[in-house]
Amino acid sequence: MFAIISVGNKQFKVEKDQVFLSEKSGKNPGEEFNANVLLVAEDNKVNVGASPLSSAKVTVKVLEDVKGKKIDGFKYKRRKNYMRRWGHRQSLQKLQVVSIVPA
Repeated sequence: MFAIISVGNKQFKVEKDQVFLSEKSGKNPGEEFNANVLLVAEDNKVNVGASPLSSAKVTVKVLEDVKGKKIDGFKYKRRKNYMRRWGHRQSLQKLQVVSIVPA
């Protein structure tokens, strides 16, 4: 059984006990929350749409806050004595799927 959920304006295909990285959701480590369910597939049966998924639930637990890979940026204009360099690390959360309850 798997489900497609929406967390932080991104969609993920998840299964039970799967661990994945997502943008910060505003929850603290150790908290559980219900993600928005877009699709649930069980054996050969697929449920899609608002009314069939109104009772479907995917519970997700926040494991920890982490930072993503560093991204380096650089600007340069020749003969103008202009160089700018910056770096950025995205704040992420490690999430684990606790349970998938189909409709």
